[in-house]
Amino acid sequence: MSERYDVAIVGGGMVGATLAVALSPLGLRVAVIEATAHDAADQSSFDERTTALSNGSRRILETLSLWPVVASAATPINRIHVSDQGHFGFARIDAREQGLAAMGYVLPNRVLGRALWSRIAMRPGLRAYCPAEVLRVSPGKDDVGIGLRVADGGELAITARLIVAADGVQSAVRDAFGIRSERRDYGQVALITTVLPQKFHDHVAYERFTGSGPLALLPLADGRCTLVLTLDAADVPAALAWSDAEFLHELQRRFGFRLGRFLQVGRRFTYPLALTQAAETSAHRCVVVGNAAQGLHPVAGMGFNLGLRDVASLAELLAELVAEPARADAGTGAVDAGAPAVLAAYDTWRAADRRAIIGFTDGLVRVFSTPLGVVRHLRNLALLAFDQLPPAKRALSRLSTGAGGRIPKLARGVPLSRKSAP
Repeated sequence: MSERYDVAIVGGGMVGATLAVALSPLGLRVAVIEATAHDAADQSSFDERTTALSNGSRRILETLSLWPVVASAATPINRIHVSDQGHFGFARIDAREQGLAAMGYVLPNRVLGRALWSRIAMRPGLRAYCPAEVLRVSPGKDDVGIGLRVADGGELAITARLIVAADGVQSAVRDAFGIRSERRDYGQVALITTVLPQKFHDHVAYERFTGSGPLALLPLADGRCTLVLTLDAADVPAALAWSDAEFLHELQRRFGFRLGRFLQVGRRFTYPLALTQAAETSAHRCVVVGNAAQGLHPVAGMGFNLGLRDVASLAELLAELVAEPARADAGTGAVDAGAPAVLAAYDTWRAADRRAIIGFTDGLVRVFSTPLGVVRHLRNLALLAFDQLPPAKRALSRLSTGAGGRIPKLARGVPLSRKSAP
């Protein structure tokens, strides 16, 4: 006998775990399958990195009652400063000018991981299989069979009406359903660490485009900054061999002295950069979310925020399904979470947002990576024009929160329940 679920989420990282929490009020039976415990040293989702949250993402976490748990560890971004090394162009975006309390927030991944998995452990409708490895996925007409290897080395089988691929850019679930993906290697690597500047960051986030790629500094609560330094892949071995003094000297050369001298640097981690894009966001009884659907360059900090909108959209569609008794099975009263109409509605909802954010992020990488002098001149003029155009800043703010299309209820502060109306 196998355990039966309405929804099985493969991947318990930031996106998958948030989806589980979002579905918990709906009365659905939900399984979360994750290979690595959230607090394990080798858990790549909840490691030493931080994540920049948009205001829409903060509101989603707030509506899920997660924000009060993590807010004390979050650092607000009051202003954003964008510049191009060695050139005159720059742009500034101020939260006060946009009528916002903050442009966004910087949150340690480990903090969010603890909050999410604590909530999963508390909810009776959620069952976590962790650590557990997916051995096979067998799509059927009415459900999906999933074979697992669990912590003690034994095997078990579960079935679900809907399986959610939240297992990252190299998604095995996505591949098992024959969903094609395209990967474009940028030939770059992100080197991530923390640095302590001489001057207080004053809650300003910096994005600086350099000859080797973008450099981002995000404010942290204790006066330090998270540094995301993009390097050409060929330069990474030399960069990892730098002493702390050499590293700080090189950072100073690229960033300048807006924050005075950089005094300390923390441990350094590297991650290859590529654009990975699934050709479809669903297949028969499967939905693809987060990095499994689109893995983005971190240049604009939009990847997780886009994944959270995947979560909020899917959760709302399932809430609408649960709220309509006419769509329940006459014999069991169960709803079909993997019904074709649900998948089609999800594809339609997510298409425009995905297309806009993927295009914007990839376009930034291309425009600010070109060595052509005429392009450099034009992009600097564009930065200066952007700095003087409030409507352009408002449009970018809307784009970063997904406000260009249908905004999910969770992002508007409206909770979901099994009685949620469409």
